[in-house]
Amino acid sequence: MAELKSVLDNLPMDQIARAADIIFACYQADHTVFTFGNGGSGALASHLVADLGKGTHFPGPKEMASVRRMKALAVTDNMPMITAWANDTRYEDIFMRQIENFLQPGDVALAISGSGNSPNVLKALEFARSAGATTIGLGGFGGGKMKALLDCPIIVPSYNMQQVEDAHVIIAHMIFLDLKRRITERATASQQV
Repeated sequence: MAELKSVLDNLPMDQIARAADIIFACYQADHTVFTFGNGGSGALASHLVADLGKGTHFPGPKEMASVRRMKALAVTDNMPMITAWANDTRYEDIFMRQIENFLQPGDVALAISGSGNSPNVLKALEFARSAGATTIGLGGFGGGKMKALLDCPIIVPSYNMQQVEDAHVIIAHMIFLDLKRRITERATASQQV
C-alpha cells in the first residue's frame, strides 16, 4: 500500500489538469474524444467514455436537458470491426482504421497504455496527429514510445503494471469529475441568464 500511495502522491497533476482543459475545449467546440487501449487499458477506455457520455448528461427540466452532450467514442467497443481489421489486415491497424472513418481536426485522441509501446496504440496516435487531433496519453513505465506522440503525456511514475492501472483509473475519474463540474457550472449559468 505504501508503494501505491507514493505513486499517487507523485502523479503529474499539472498534466492531468491540462488534459481536462483539452477535453473541455473539445467539448466546447462540439468535437469528439476517441479513446483506445488494450486489455485493462481498453476496459478503462470504455469506462471513461461511459462516464463522459452519461455522467455529463443532465436529465430534468427541458432547459437543462438541452445542454450539449459530450461526444466520446471508445474504439475498443466494436468487436466486429476490431476482428475484421485484425483478420483482414494487421492487428496493429484495429484502432487507426476505426478512427480514420470519423476523426476530424480538433478532435481528441486519448490513448491508454501501461507500457506505452503497443503497436496498435502507436499507429492510432500517429494517424490522429497527422489528421489534426490533439493527443493525450495515460502511460507508465517512463512513457515508452507513446510519449513522443503525445501533446499531453500523463505518465504514472511506476514500473509496476498493476499500480499504473490503478493510477489510470483514478486519473480518469479525476478528469471526468473536473469536466462534470465545468459542464454543470456552464449549464447552470446559462439557465440563470
